[in-house]
Amino acid sequence: MSEAVSPDLLPLTAQDGPDGLSVGGVSLVELGRRFGTPLFVYDEEHLRRRCREAVAAFGPGLVAYASKAFLCTAMARLAHEEGLLLDVASGGELRVALNAGVPGDRIVLHGNNKDDGELLAAVRAGVRHVVVDNFDEMDRIERLATVHGLAPVPVVLRVAPGVAAGGHQAIRTGGTDSKFGFGLATGAAAAAVRRARSSGAMALEGVHAHVGSQVLDAGRLADGAATIARFAVESGVAGLTVGGGLGVAYEGGERVPSFAEWATGVRTAVRDAGWTGPFVVEPGRSVTARAGLTLYRVGTIKHIEGVRTYVGVDGGMSDNIRPALYGGRYEAFLPRAPFADRPLRARLVGKHCESGDILVDDAALPADLAVSDLLATPVTGAYGYAMASNYNKLPRPAVVFVRDGGARLVVRRETEDDLLRLDVPGPGERPGAAGVAQVTARRLTTA
Repeated sequence: MSEAVSPDLLPLTAQDGPDGLSVGGVSLVELGRRFGTPLFVYDEEHLRRRCREAVAAFGPGLVAYASKAFLCTAMARLAHEEGLLLDVASGGELRVALNAGVPGDRIVLHGNNKDDGELLAAVRAGVRHVVVDNFDEMDRIERLATVHGLAPVPVVLRVAPGVAAGGHQAIRTGGTDSKFGFGLATGAAAAAVRRARSSGAMALEGVHAHVGSQVLDAGRLADGAATIARFAVESGVAGLTVGGGLGVAYEGGERVPSFAEWATGVRTAVRDAGWTGPFVVEPGRSVTARAGLTLYRVGTIKHIEGVRTYVGVDGGMSDNIRPALYGGRYEAFLPRAPFADRPLRARLVGKHCESGDILVDDAALPADLAVSDLLATPVTGAYGYAMASNYNKLPRPAVVFVRDGGARLVVRRETEDDLLRLDVPGPGERPGAAGVAQVTARRLTTA
């Protein structure tokens, strides 16, 4: 590959100009200077358009944003403003959604191992429903209802339909061998329906299935939807959720179904299965991935004669674990010359103490790449910041939304002081930087 990066991988408002690539009317080069690197940049207009496209395809009130793909207060508020429900999978995600002003009845709680605190917080927030994953969770709900005098909790039962799809084994969730849901083939799903109906602690509202993530064949999503729809009809439940999982293009030339194609396929599949009512979908990656990109600063270029070239940047697996975890593939370009030919082949790596700290294994880059260049990886708006870590004690990057020529910081960059914030001082030690200096000095004098 020596051609330029495909425009289909860039945010919708991306434009080339005298200062290189701009997104939302703001130069990426300027964003790198102003906010530092690594930096997540999101095209707010792109995010809003994708939300609207999903609602147009499936209908108002029938799209729940799978917030695990990317969540902060600003993103939760944006999704709510555009008419999406919020799908959260932990007490922490619930807290962020509520902090954004999302009403409880616009939130659904997922998760395969919810604890007492998460369930109580959801009930007290008045969530739309709890997606119950297993019989132990039913036990928990019934016990909490008795102890706390709760009204019947609205529940939807997650079913493992025996249909698994997705770009990697680790993100295929709908098979019989899955940690998620009541197995359809084993009879557990039917038993769960009977138990929920007979329980005074639960109000059964429907069934749910999700077959996997990063699915590029809309037919596989339709297959999963048909299976859960048949079960919904047989069970006589009132509600149906068919999950998310629609994939995105990470490299040039990949073909991805639109929301409209996904909707048409699923709608036909559930109707053929006998389901005549509405159904809910849960897109995540397909809303946010292409809207975001990551900016890095090149710190080193290492040529090994007869072997390869390594290009090291100031981030890595702490801000994008997908290549190491799932074999995720990306491209890279220089914002100063976004559509330049890229004849240089190099392994793009981060700064962590791991040989597996690889962002792009065989990156195509411009021949004039230099140390201190700003470099970008596109399509990092899903599962980048969401899965970021402090490995090697790197502070997590900042997140910026850009729109109409303006940039707003929505998540500040962590500092080294933040890295010490949770440490508990020992006897006689003071917390914070001063305490570190005190402890270090004492240890040096006693060594």
